[in-house]
Amino acid sequence: MDLHKKYLASLKDKKNSFEHAVTEYLRMSGVYWGLCSMYLISSEDLLNKDEVVQWVLSCQHPSGGFGGSVDHDAHLLYTLSAVQILLIFDKIELVDKEKIANYVAGLQQDDGSFYGDEWGEVDTRFSYCALSCLSLLGLLDKIDVNKAVDFIVSCMNFDGGFGCIPGAESHGGQIFCCVAALAIADSLHHVRADDLCWWLCERQTAGGGLNGRPEKLPDVCYSWWNLSALVILGRIDWIDREKLRQFILNAQDETEGGIADRPGDVADVFHTFFGISGLSLLGYTEEDEEGIPGLRRIDPVYALPVQVLERMNVRVWRAV
Repeated sequence: MDLHKKYLASLKDKKNSFEHAVTEYLRMSGVYWGLCSMYLISSEDLLNKDEVVQWVLSCQHPSGGFGGSVDHDAHLLYTLSAVQILLIFDKIELVDKEKIANYVAGLQQDDGSFYGDEWGEVDTRFSYCALSCLSLLGLLDKIDVNKAVDFIVSCMNFDGGFGCIPGAESHGGQIFCCVAALAIADSLHHVRADDLCWWLCERQTAGGGLNGRPEKLPDVCYSWWNLSALVILGRIDWIDREKLRQFILNAQDETEGGIADRPGDVADVFHTFFGISGLSLLGYTEEDEEGIPGLRRIDPVYALPVQVLERMNVRVWRAV
């Protein structure tokens, strides 16, 4: 745990690195991944809250949306990340929630789908971002929720999974987005839970890790994408939880901290977040025999710490 704290805290000191430069376009999400990871391991105080919040605010556009970094175009992905960061820091009052909600609502199309930004790409990721963002702001009534649900359902496949658009193949990442969005909309009755969860549990490989599609390598990030859907649908015991936990732990960098996509690769903040979140979903939240505290709990729908949602009086998901 201490190595992960050190790794995450050190990311702010790498502003002159090549990696920092080439990931500028998604920095907002990177800050969310890092901050949420630090919260889950009870180390968020290692960040300069005021500095981070001011940077987030500097990325907001007159439209109300947020870009991935300063002077980048507004996008739904980064708008959700910005809202999540402000909520973790309890600073959402610094923004005009109505303005953000109007930006999000303005991206909904006649068929219920959402553009990610003004350039017109449609993807079920954006449906999730819209419903999650508006729900967290308490302004879900800004959109046509029924149409949003209809579009998501139209992306369901014969195997029970979901793709990014109608007819696209099922993918673990899209399945999280669609299942979580339907949970927010109180529309999980549309999900063919047994079919979908069987497809998800078949994604566990011999080494314990999960993959996102058949015949692909396991990847720590699916410890979130796939596992969250299984938790939401009450089927977490359909996989070997201990083998998955060990796969995540084996992907840790035991020298510098952080978690990689799979054992032996280089750690990054994306996989560190999803690895820690996966361990939290698996129940790795209790103090161990040596008195080392466990992880804080993460909500499988909103991808935010349960403590943050409870502070906001937002419904915390409980699997049935």
